Formats: sequence, structure tokens, C-alpha cells
Amino acid sequence: MAKSMYHYIAMLWKKPYEGTMKDLMRERLMKWRREAAVTRVEKPTRLNRARELGYKAKVGFIVVRVRVRKGGLRKQRPSSGRRPKRMGVYGYAPAKSLRLVAEERAARKYPGLEVLNSYYVGEDGRYKWYEVILVDPNHPSICKDPEVNWVCEPQNRGRVFRGLTSAGKKMRGLRKSRGLKGTHKHKWKKKAKERRLKKRHEASRGAREPWSEAEKKK
Repeated sequence: MAKSMYHYIAMLWKKPYEGTMKDLMRERLMKWRREAAVTRVEKPTRLNRARELGYKAKVGFIVVRVRVRKGGLRKQRPSSGRRPKRMGVYGYAPAKSLRLVAEERAARKYPGLEVLNSYYVGEDGRYKWYEVILVDPNHPSICKDPEVNWVCEPQNRGRVFRGLTSAGKKMRGLRKSRGLKGTHKHKWKKKAKERRLKKRHEASRGAREPWSEAEKKK
């Protein structure tokens, strides 16, 4: 069976810094470093990934490339005296991912648009770049599209700042595997089953009297 164009694009992006993509990515990163932190692009860099996330080449869709600095929340060393433990320099890890930070910056740059999704496009030693898909919820072509017109509903306004995008849901712990041992849902189901069978201590109080076992043996 013949493979589609998107299949070969996806194969190249599995190892973007090796083989034929190596020189191309090097030229791109050198060019992207000189651009602004939030830059609107004419076409998606990863067409296959953009189409998977809902992008369409029609009026109302905008793609923005965002540059985000890599690393954690690095803090400046305080000038006043205190012991090293209380310096507050180490141990700051952001709860948000860099992809979510890129989505929020794109939404602030274009306040009239809504973030649909985003994807990774490259990185160097200092920065990471993501492309964010933005949608105009007031455009007629978007309101008439049955696949995307849910963005026009008032409950979806400002969705990126309320953790409703894919990166936001992952930050909130809603993308974890379900039903496997060690996950929160597995523990919850296990405890619920124990309560139902009266095997947990909080469920068995009053349900099983201490003398009931002795009477059964008699």
C-alpha cells in the first residue's frame, strides 16, 4: 500500500537532528534566533502534526512560532545575609511546561484569538520553539465549520489560561494513564471496591462486630 506524504514527513521528524534534516534544522535555528519571540508564520513547519491537531489551510486559522527560554525558574542570589538553605536559589521547578508557557504568550500577543493546540518544532542549547495554532472564534468560516465551531461557544473563551488545552490538561494531571497500578484512578477504584466489600477499616466500623466472628465459629 502506498504511503501518504504525511507519513514521510512524520518519519523525518522522528529524528530531526540526524540525516537529511540535520543541515536544514541548523539553518532554521540560526534564522529563528534572530527573529522576535512571537512570530507569525505563513505555513506550519510540521504540516502532519498541525493537521493532526486540527489545523486547516483556510481563513480563520493562524500559526505562530514562539520562542521560550529553556531551564527552570532561576532566581537571583539575594543580597542580604542568610544561610545557604534559605537563599531560595535552588529547588524552583515550574509547574507549567514550556509548551503551555508558549501557548499563553501567543494568546497574550493575539487577544482576539483562541489557542487550539501547539507542537514542538526545535531547540538549541538556550531556547525551545513551539508553533501554536490560533483560531478566530468570530470569523464566519470558523463558526460554520462543524469540526471547529465549538471554539465559538462562550464557555471556551480564554481556554489556554484555564488549563483547557492539551498542554494545560497534562499539567493538571489529566493525561496520565488510567486503570494501571500506581495511578490515582487505580487506587481510587481499589479503595472503592474494598469499601463495597467492607474490607476497609473505615467501612467495617459498625458493620462487623468483634463478637460476630466468635459466634460463627460456635
